Amino acid sequence: MKSGVFDAFDAFLMVMLITFWGSSFVVVELVLGEGLSPIAIATFRFILAGSLFILAMGFNRRRNPTYRLLLKGSDWPGILFLALSGVTLFFTVQYTGIQLAGASIAAILVCLLSPLLINGVSALMFKEHLTSLQVLGITVAAIGTVVVVAGTATFHGGQFFYGTMILLATPVLWAAYTLVGRKMLNKYEPFVVVAYVNALGGLMLIPFSLGENSLHQIVALNINEWLGIIYLAVACSFVGYYIWFYVLKRVGATASSFLFAEPLVTAVFAAIFVNETLSTFTIAGGLLIFAGVYLVIRRGPRPRDLETQKSFWD
Repeated sequence: MKSGVFDAFDAFLMVMLITFWGSSFVVVELVLGEGLSPIAIATFRFILAGSLFILAMGFNRRRNPTYRLLLKGSDWPGILFLALSGVTLFFTVQYTGIQLAGASIAAILVCLLSPLLINGVSALMFKEHLTSLQVLGITVAAIGTVVVVAGTATFHGGQFFYGTMILLATPVLWAAYTLVGRKMLNKYEPFVVVAYVNALGGLMLIPFSLGENSLHQIVALNINEWLGIIYLAVACSFVGYYIWFYVLKRVGATASSFLFAEPLVTAVFAAIFVNETLSTFTIAGGLLIFAGVYLVIRRGPRPRDLETQKSFWD
């Protein structure tokens, strides 16, 4: 590990990664416009992504017979919880929020509030003292969140407001996923944990898809829907996590600094591809949230905390 030192190739990979992950919100909005439901998109994405991850684990095992694939029986409940909170429920909620409120607001609330909530809850759980600067950051971010929500209610109406309120559940789900996931990441290689979570999360989406009678649509997807699903599964999930773990191993937790640019990437793609405009309230609230997150993490959480803050936002 090069202890936080980026070279040009590392930076290139991280720019590619935030492009994948930032654009994923807009890709979801485009596929929703084709007529698929949020649950159907999530189900098809993670069935494909989970299959790719399982194949990759098998390939790694063939190359290295000592590569650990199996989990202890006592760890399966934890893995199932991670799959449920980090994939099944998380993406059902996120995609529903995108459908109602749009890609940009989803990116702001998901990408910026999640690390803030993780650090706050972590401090409470582990009895860590919050500095006055961190308390100020949490306050500023909370004000920013209120500004975003108020802006959607005032200028966009009921559908956007409900979508924004739904999206507020995503940081909570992600914090639960991250904090529980620390134990697993201390026991197993992160890529193995991500592989199982993708595969099991996709399987647990199937009953929801059956319940809304959308699973059969997988055999009738049009070319635009297939391209969107493949992009989300291959570029955002499979290739994205190979890049993430590769750079993380080389430079450490410093790689996380790139992730806060995701909402900007999303806003640019949304403006180009779905003609989405941000209200003054949304921009102002997003900047306040960003400033609050910066104040909270500027002293830096432990590297292992940063390494677990990103897996399935996109």
